[in-house]
Amino acid sequence: MSQSPFALYVDAQFISPYAMSAFVALTEKQLPFTLHTVDLTLQHNHLPQYAQCSQTRRVPTLGDGDFHLSESSAIAEYLEERFPAPGYTALYPAVLQHKAKAREIQAWLRSDLMPIRQERPTEVVFFGEKRAPLSSAGQFAANKLIAAADIWLSEGAEYLFGTWSIADLDLAVMLNRLALHGDALPSKLSDYAARQWQRPSTQQWLALQQAAAG
Repeated sequence: MSQSPFALYVDAQFISPYAMSAFVALTEKQLPFTLHTVDLTLQHNHLPQYAQCSQTRRVPTLGDGDFHLSESSAIAEYLEERFPAPGYTALYPAVLQHKAKAREIQAWLRSDLMPIRQERPTEVVFFGEKRAPLSSAGQFAANKLIAAADIWLSEGAEYLFGTWSIADLDLAVMLNRLALHGDALPSKLSDYAARQWQRPSTQQWLALQQAAAG
């Protein structure tokens, strides 16, 4: 990639949904950046040199010169404020209430629905692994996700808020934990998630993941 003050640290397997979100945010903004991988299976995120970049020792981490920032939603908000539309692709809706709702959705997907993340980890999404049927807790979380997404998305809606936002990617990842495993999901939601998967910035990440998988 081109020389740039931006550096993005992601997991070496390219299966972190949060690293994916930060990668897509930078790619959508068309900001050149260098990509660095951190092997989480070997706990390289706990090495002293990485701890200097990320005090939380998590991926993703964005490097902007001497400034470093972790947490994908914080990275997206930082990039949006530093490189706003119309000069750059918007990561969030322009309407204030829609922007707030997008952030609500992002926060909810990261803080709730733990049974889905545990029973349908990203190995399901990226490697096609098959797991046991959802537990009662997993099905309860899936029903909660489906009910919320059904309200947010009208029939045939391409995006949550009329135009693409980073919340569309994050919601699609959670829905695809179910859809790509073959769990029951209304076609409206599985079709929406599949459309998000075809976005060029998302396809770039998927190509990196497939290359890493060999």
